[in-house]
Amino acid sequence: MEHLSSPANPLLKDVRRAIVRGSLTEEGYWVAESFHLLEEALRSDLRVGAVLAAESVHSAVESHVRRLSGVRLAVLNDTLFQRLAGTESTQGVIALVRPQQWALQQLFRGRALVVVLDGLQDPGNAGAIARSAEAFGASGLLFLKGTVTPFHPKTLRASAGSLFRVPFVYGLDAALARAALQQNRLDLYATVPRCGPSSKLLGDVDLTRKCGVIIGSEARGVSEALRPAAMNLSIATAGVESLNAAVAAAIILYEARRQRCLKA
Repeated sequence: MEHLSSPANPLLKDVRRAIVRGSLTEEGYWVAESFHLLEEALRSDLRVGAVLAAESVHSAVESHVRRLSGVRLAVLNDTLFQRLAGTESTQGVIALVRPQQWALQQLFRGRALVVVLDGLQDPGNAGAIARSAEAFGASGLLFLKGTVTPFHPKTLRASAGSLFRVPFVYGLDAALARAALQQNRLDLYATVPRCGPSSKLLGDVDLTRKCGVIIGSEARGVSEALRPAAMNLSIATAGVESLNAAVAAAIILYEARRQRCLKA
């Protein structure tokens, strides 16, 4: 255990920079803030390179990592930790977690159910979709170029640790993603807010087949690069025209899970 007292410390500067930029640290670690994410990282057998703890909770943090070898444990006074943290109500613990590296083909394993995030900007939405993807058995996530990064600390927090386990690929060009989806013979569905003559309702499509569900940006929807390759898919609603992206994704993934369980 070591004590850090200066905000100019290279480790603290690296962590703060990653939080502000919404990225990995310079050494390629996720910034995972909370006891829950520390526990999820350990449960997922991912490498934890360092753990930063506020002085007031360092005993509790130490109990989580004392059996791990090679983990750097750094203790900060509470004021310095609060200045470093990415949340207002911090729990006083930040773990630096090495992400698992996934190959694109791993997303298409078995009876694939791939969620494609196409220009989604809100890290809370992206993380919540990742959580639903794990809960309902999606085979993977595609974060297309122009979409919020899965390495953003807020995305990770909103996923509640699901991004530690669900296969994902980030930064793929829309044209390349479309080619990969079609090459793997996935039925493609583009979410739209209302049912029109060229779209189908969720309950009318067969999601037991290999398929990809495209969730477009909050402002513009699914991009023109992907829309021609996909069937428009809408969720029947009453009183509202559209749903939050994360809510819509959860409903679609639940329906896919329901259909697949019935067919099993």
